[in-house]
Amino acid sequence: MSTLYESSLHSLPLLGRGKVRDNYALGTERLLIVTSDRLSAFDVVMGEPIPDKGRVLNQMANFWFDRLAHIVPNHLTGVAPETVVALDEVEQVKGRAVVVKRLEPILVEAVVRGYLAGSGWKDYQATGAVCGVTLPAGLANAQQLPEPIFTPAAKAELGQHDENITFDDMERRIGTELSATIRDISIKLYKEASEYAATRGIIIADTKFEFGLDERGRLFLMDEALTADSSRFWPADQYQVGSNPPSFDKQFVRDWLETQPWNKTAPAPQLPADVIAKTSGKYREALERLTGQTPA
Repeated sequence: MSTLYESSLHSLPLLGRGKVRDNYALGTERLLIVTSDRLSAFDVVMGEPIPDKGRVLNQMANFWFDRLAHIVPNHLTGVAPETVVALDEVEQVKGRAVVVKRLEPILVEAVVRGYLAGSGWKDYQATGAVCGVTLPAGLANAQQLPEPIFTPAAKAELGQHDENITFDDMERRIGTELSATIRDISIKLYKEASEYAATRGIIIADTKFEFGLDERGRLFLMDEALTADSSRFWPADQYQVGSNPPSFDKQFVRDWLETQPWNKTAPAPQLPADVIAKTSGKYREALERLTGQTPA
């Protein structure tokens, strides 16, 4: 299958491109979202596509949307993407696009952490807390938390880092009731997904969700859910407290970039073929281990 670095649909108006997804208008009530094979690291989009990445992310998100729909409705409409584009554009959307409800996005990312890792570990070392949530003393890197914690982040402009905020900050931004609803739903989603993933030999260390509201003010899960881009997946058989196991995502790219004389601003160094191949393999392995599916 060919890679897709950037979609170029002429039959629908382009609304914008994110780091990975291209959004097109389908009238005023729906969107077509195309998941490309672009990869970003340190908030910089790499110049080379990762084969299968877009299809894997799309398939994995759809798997979770279906599995968790009883907890919260999601943005999927069930309309086949191939039916809303011109015939010569079908290959660009096949297996990597969804037709979704057009929602008003809530500009706060709902982050749930079940383990101490990444920026959370750094925060804890410095303050004994993560995003204002005080944790017990003496925890180690990669240690499972007594209970999952909700640590929101304010969404940044493209190319900028999202900013960790406290729950109080979130309440001031979007309101007390909506904040509590999103927190409670996010923790439910994380717990149920984690329990399932454990049966497949995967630990979900942390993840982030995005939500939006329809014209009647109803809450929907949107964007992506529990993919290797939005979550930290660890192989359970390589897990031990004190160090991060190898994760099923872009870690090969990050590790290679850390060895390069690069200031983490665009343009990024050109990725070697072996790093691209290993990264593609990790995305496919995550899909296969979690869902039992292969990339469509």
